[in-house]
Amino acid sequence: MTDGRIVDGSLVIDGDRIAAILPADGPCTRILMPGCVDAHVHFREPGLTQKADIASESRAAAAGGVTTVLDMPNVKPTTTSPEALAEKHSLFQQKSVVNYGLWYGITADNIDEAIRLYGRDDSPLCDQICGFKVFLGSSTGGMLMNDQAKLRHLFSSTQRVIGIHSESEDIIARNREKYLALYGHDGDLPLEFHPKIRDVEACMATTRMAVELAVETGARLHVCHLTTQEELEFIARVKAQHPSADITTEVTPAHLTFSQEDYRRLGTRIKCNPAVKRVQDRDALRAALSNDSIFSIGTDHAPHLLSDKQGGALRAASGMPSIQFSLLSVLALADAGYLTLPRVAELMATHPAQRFGLTDRGEIAVGKRADLVLVDPSATTTVTRECVVSKCGWSPFEGMTFENRVVGTWVNGRPLSDSPEGENL
Repeated sequence: MTDGRIVDGSLVIDGDRIAAILPADGPCTRILMPGCVDAHVHFREPGLTQKADIASESRAAAAGGVTTVLDMPNVKPTTTSPEALAEKHSLFQQKSVVNYGLWYGITADNIDEAIRLYGRDDSPLCDQICGFKVFLGSSTGGMLMNDQAKLRHLFSSTQRVIGIHSESEDIIARNREKYLALYGHDGDLPLEFHPKIRDVEACMATTRMAVELAVETGARLHVCHLTTQEELEFIARVKAQHPSADITTEVTPAHLTFSQEDYRRLGTRIKCNPAVKRVQDRDALRAALSNDSIFSIGTDHAPHLLSDKQGGALRAASGMPSIQFSLLSVLALADAGYLTLPRVAELMATHPAQRFGLTDRGEIAVGKRADLVLVDPSATTTVTRECVVSKCGWSPFEGMTFENRVVGTWVNGRPLSDSPEGENL
């Protein structure tokens, strides 16, 4: 897959680079794609390694054809200080078998230091992070940051990409108290209330605020894990009115695969923040894969032990492991006609590489890094507990059969069997 098309050919690798693309003697039966760049993962280290760790989750990434990951800051301690960032870099350098970058978390207390150290192209340590992450609604890790004056200061002062978790804490709290008063039992609610508490309004309120602020300030905004039809339509209207606005959108394989109809079957295994919502939201996200409304696909890979997933809408942990089967799940959507194979590569490799400045990755071209995944479209993959690589030991995709199989992954020109070492990007 090269230059937006599929050609019969052979690839020559010299060291860590693609040296040549040669014509094939005959038709090829497997598809060589650029390795996926997942800009949204939670590998849980440091501090939460009972759920997952860098070694286990980077192996799960490689097993699924993901060769670069950008890790989020809500670990313990949170990646919100230079000391915590340095520790996390050291851990990834020692343990990751795929390439990596790190998001830096923004809180109400660290904005000025973050901007000074990492926020501008001439900042002394700007290359140590891939972007700033802001939790506009509470999720996990206690990093809520919804002071609008400080948000405006951040948006006005940095050239870094600002990734947002977009949910209104005020609306979530209001909905939670309303449903607890009506239907609560022992401090919890049935799972069906999760998308009612974290509803469309909660997402739209903060997405609208952040998008309008980005238009006003010229900030580089990345809306993480978009979940609703309304947000899609709103952002499309804004970008049509302001074509120079630097706003990109991400969607997850979970929100493309599941809807709230699946809670009956899968229960809290698909409980995540923002919530899996209506069928119409899932279908709108799928339809948008073929146009510019969706810029990239990132997993929000967030492992928990199954014991953490016990309870209902309030007690069960939010998040699921998904990186190992992310490419296969999107290829299934391509097989169903929602997007083309070159568009899969664009959404899962080329676009995120471009957005985060990974200029020599994300596509198959002479001179680029040889980060590659080989897919066999004639083989199937049935997801079982036994094949899950993630340390948590389960997958929401269990029982599903995909009509493709990942049969090889190369990181920096080296096949996975050679225990490749990732690079800090």
